[in-house]
Amino acid sequence: MPLYTLWNEGTPGEILAYGFHCAVGDLVVGVSALAFALVLIGNPAWPRLAYLRVGLATLIVGLTYTIWSEWYNVQIAGNWAYTDAMPQIPGSGIGLSPLAQWIVIPLAAFWWAKR
Repeated sequence: MPLYTLWNEGTPGEILAYGFHCAVGDLVVGVSALAFALVLIGNPAWPRLAYLRVGLATLIVGLTYTIWSEWYNVQIAGNWAYTDAMPQIPGSGIGLSPLAQWIVIPLAAFWWAKR
């Protein structure tokens, strides 16, 4: 959260509430992305079959939603803002941290599930 202005401007209660809200939201996005991928390209024998395709589709769906959500909530709606420390995609105003999160966490989850 230190990459968001809320970290410096919010009360401890606000930071906790927003953190919880965002964590639950990320969980909903992840489950929805997986469900969408399973419906579109899944296999009844998943994860034994089509594991890689479903994983890649889940990653793409989640990443696409995250890009749109960050752009909309920062640039259009103003629901949150980044600090100067947030690395951004040049010219887009989209933070790299949420995108990295949406690459690393799903890859780790799919790796763990495959074991």
